[in-house]
Amino acid sequence: MAYPEPQGAEREIVQVNSTPRKPRILLAASGSVAAIKFGNLCHCFSEWAEVKAVATKASLHFIDKASLPKDLKLYTDEEEWSSWGKIGDSVLHIELRRWADIMVIAPLSANTLGKIAGGLCDNLLTCVVRAWDYSKPMFVAPAMNTFMWSNPFTEKHLMTIDELGISLIPPVSKRLACGDYGNGAMAEPSLIHSTVRLFLESRPQPSD
Repeated sequence: MAYPEPQGAEREIVQVNSTPRKPRILLAASGSVAAIKFGNLCHCFSEWAEVKAVATKASLHFIDKASLPKDLKLYTDEEEWSSWGKIGDSVLHIELRRWADIMVIAPLSANTLGKIAGGLCDNLLTCVVRAWDYSKPMFVAPAMNTFMWSNPFTEKHLMTIDELGISLIPPVSKRLACGDYGNGAMAEPSLIHSTVRLFLESRPQPSD
C-alpha cells in the first residue's frame, strides 16, 4: 500500500527531527594533581559539544572552579541524592548515563582505576561507570606516579577495563608533580580532546 508523501509543515517536522545535534559529552575528574588541567579540558570540548562534568571529592582539591566554562554544570558527590526524595524521583548517576553519548575520565587516578576494575561504586563518578551502557564509548586518561603506573595491580586493572570496552589514552613520561621523572603523567588536554573528537567524527552524528 502506498502512503502519500509528507506535505508542507509535515515535511518540515520530519527534516527538523532528523537534524544532527551536538554530541553530549560527560567529562569526569578523579583525585590526581592532573585535575588542575580539568578546566582546560572542559573548554576544549565546550567549543563544539554539549558538556556536563563530574568531579570526585578528592579532585576538588585541584580543580579551580573559576577556570571552568561559565555555563558548565559541575556535579559532585553531594548532589547525588540531594534531588531525590521518594521513589519515582530521578537518580543523578542514571540521568547522566542516559544523557551522555560518551564519557571521558581525565584524570583517572590509580584509586579510581582500582574501583572501576573491582566494580565498586561509592561516589557519583563510579556510580555512573557501574551503570554505564557499554554500547556507548568511554575513554580514560590515567595519571599517577611512575611506580604506581608500573605496579602489577595497574596492569591487571587495565586489562579488566579493556574487557569492558573502555578505551585508554595512555599517560606520558615527564617530570611529575612529586619530583620523580617517568611514565604516569596524564596526556595533555589537547591530545585527549583530539583523540575523542576524531573518534566521534568517524561515527554517525547523534540525532534526537
